[in-house]
This record gives sequence, C-alpha cells and structure tokens, in this order.
Amino acid sequence: MITVKVTYTVKSAFISQNQENINLFMDEFRKIGSKDFRYTVYLCEDGKTFVHLSHYQNEEIQKYLLNVPSFKLFQKQRDESGLEGAPQIDVMKMAASSNDIFSQQ
Repeated sequence: MITVKVTYTVKSAFISQNQENINLFMDEFRKIGSKDFRYTVYLCEDGKTFVHLSHYQNEEIQKYLLNVPSFKLFQKQRDESGLEGAPQIDVMKMAASSNDIFSQQ
C-alpha cells in the first residue's frame, strides 16, 4: 500500500477555483469505481490550506489516477496560481488502522 499526504496553501483569490477543480477530479475518481484507492481532501481552519490524503493499493492504480486529465489540470492550475510556499509531500507507512482501508464492504 502507498499512502501520500500533500499539504499546500493557496492564495485567497484562488480558493474557490481550487475547490471547483478538486470537485471535478473527485467526480471523475468516483466514476472509476475502483476499491483499490481512497482519496480524501480536507480544508484546514484557515480556509486556504488543503490537505490531500491518498491511499493506493498498488503503484498501478496510483499511476493511473495521477494521469487522469481532470487531476492533471487541477495540479497545473494549482501550481500556476502562485501558492503560498511549496507543497509539502509526505509518503507514509501505516502503523495502525481501526479497519481495513481496502475492505470490499
């Protein structure tokens, strides 16, 4: 399993567009219908810092999702918007979980 957390802060003028772009790729991710990944996005209390947390069953599904056109457009527009600092990317290893992330339920 591959787990990645990406944290970044957008400028106030880009918050709405960033959220719209997230909604677009998340709609496309939902349509894929695969049980091989979990992808969540959080908005922090400051209203402009976003945290993306992704769990991939394997490298194959990760590569596939990272190449979805709406996701690539999201990344491009986010990066060109003039972020408040570089995105922080953390690759993590699971230590414990209350349930199986990739259960078939």
